[in-house]
Amino acid sequence: MALEQKDIEFIESYLKENLPRILAEQSLAKPPVVYEIELRERMVRVEEELKHQRELMQKGFELMEKSFQMMERRFEMIDKRFEQVDKRFEQVDKRFEQVDKR
Repeated sequence: MALEQKDIEFIESYLKENLPRILAEQSLAKPPVVYEIELRERMVRVEEELKHQRELMQKGFELMEKSFQMMERRFEMIDKRFEQVDKRFEQVDKRFEQVDKR
């Protein structure tokens, strides 16, 4: 049974007109408007999550900066202690020199 060209054209036009509705009824596809709305909602959720992630990263960077500043203060304190120890050693060296001179 061969189809004539007019039959093929009729089937084609019928499918173009009714296929989206049939698929939507069967939940196999969503109408373009609904799909677009869902895509926009999803984009908004993704953007909000990205914003939240950016805020968390910013807070993390701030905490790291504070931690680095605290470490820098500790190193400065250690440097001061070393300087004090150096001064004490110099004083001890001077005392030894004085003792040697006697």
